Amino acid sequence: MRGLIRVLIFLTIIWSAYWFVAGYGLRSAVTSWFDKQQQLGWQADFSDVGTAGYPTHHMTRLDNPALADPVNGTAWSADWIEFQSPAIWPGRQVLRFADTPQRLSYFDETATIQASELQAELQLQPGVALELEKMALTAGPWTISREDETSAAGDTLGLIMAQSETPEIYAVTATIDGFTPGEDLRGLMRTAASLPQSFETLELDMTVTFDKPWDRSALEQRRPQPVAIDLGLAEVKWGELRLFATGELNVDEQGIPTGEIAVKAENWRDMIAMANAAGALPDQAVDPVTRALKLLAGLGGNPNSLDLQLNFRDGFVALGPLPLGPAPRLILR
Repeated sequence: MRGLIRVLIFLTIIWSAYWFVAGYGLRSAVTSWFDKQQQLGWQADFSDVGTAGYPTHHMTRLDNPALADPVNGTAWSADWIEFQSPAIWPGRQVLRFADTPQRLSYFDETATIQASELQAELQLQPGVALELEKMALTAGPWTISREDETSAAGDTLGLIMAQSETPEIYAVTATIDGFTPGEDLRGLMRTAASLPQSFETLELDMTVTFDKPWDRSALEQRRPQPVAIDLGLAEVKWGELRLFATGELNVDEQGIPTGEIAVKAENWRDMIAMANAAGALPDQAVDPVTRALKLLAGLGGNPNSLDLQLNFRDGFVALGPLPLGPAPRLILR
């Protein structure tokens, strides 16, 4: 019995020593990153740092963190931020944000973000490369406001990027429940006044193949670039408006996509009116576009529903027979 007690005491001492050494290393890594940003000319401050979680976790908390890049004019601040990981493997990090307001600025424009249980999760494979297994951003009820007016809000937020059995392929999903546009956005789309306050559905499900896995080289060298996109489903439901999209794209080294995306739009006339009110569709284009889409909808048998295809060819994109212009470059900087 005494031998067992000695073994337990010995293991406790070894584990405690490991916990404190690893905790000090994680804490130093976080504070050193802030120091490095200051050397690069950033504002990178915090008022206090603490470590907790013994014996099963490491939790490093920064009070009053503030970051500002004077080059591009962006800045962020919060009451606190917390890094949490299992003590046995720091490659599974959870970044927790304060429930109190956070401020995100771009030059003289400032947005206030407030979210319940907002956290980012990062899972890395053990090894020198630190290959990404999963990255996620989740939250409960959230709001984004400017000058005390709500710009957007939602009941939940879920963004997930998870590695498949093939290291270069990642499944990407996004879901926002109860997305509610603010009065500014609704005012921009004047015809949206009769629509419900919140979206019924706002979802994205796709698989992206990159030219290499996501690992530490994405920060030290270059970002992995998409070479193929399989859009399983993108779905938007807002009152009587319905929009669905699915399809596949291949992306070349210049970021130019080639392929087709099938699009189904219900109550498409309201969408044209909203695009015109928002300035995305010029007044002189409304009648020609409406006549062309009316003809296409009639061919499908339902005048209120459009089944079209976004065609990406030779660096350009067209909606059915209607040319839209140059295709967007899909390059991650």
